[in-house]
Amino acid sequence: MLDLDVIDDPARAAVALDPVKRRILAELSEPASAAALASRVGLTRQKVNYHLRALEEHQLVAPAGERHWGGLTERLLVASAASFVVSPAALGSLGADPERNPDRLSASYLIALAARIVREVGTLWREARRQDKRLATLSLDSVIRFRSAAERAAFTRELSEAVAGLAARYHDESAPGGRSHRLVVCAYPAPEATHS
Repeated sequence: MLDLDVIDDPARAAVALDPVKRRILAELSEPASAAALASRVGLTRQKVNYHLRALEEHQLVAPAGERHWGGLTERLLVASAASFVVSPAALGSLGADPERNPDRLSASYLIALAARIVREVGTLWREARRQDKRLATLSLDSVIRFRSAAERAAFTRELSEAVAGLAARYHDESAPGGRSHRLVVCAYPAPEATHS
């Protein structure tokens, strides 16, 4: 089971977002049979089997063995990932794209930028897994409490200068075998739950 899977196929997203299938999928963090799921979600085993077939067809669940009791053999299934993210790629041309928003200080630009990260990293990660390789990434996450808007502006200016200086020092457009990496730095008000 993956810790996270990025869904970029529209049909797969539709199956994952269906309320009944989503509930069944949530119950499959541990292997379970259709009969066990039926009692948990309040559906008949036949209806659960119908939903499980769709989930399996779209690779949202995977076989996890069999259980024998009495004269019966039950097939066990488990979710293919612990959690899922729907990529904007599933929306095709409707998916958020920062190239369509010139206002780099707007919330909509930031959301589109985050959507591009999901789309691009999801694609790269899937290919890396296919090749049984690791994907080189770097993530930084911090919360900073500014005393004033002026200090926030000063921090923004200093951070921009520091990033520009580092980029100038390490960027080599002509390096043989070099590989470009996208760097995104963003800031937004932290939700109340993260203030401590």
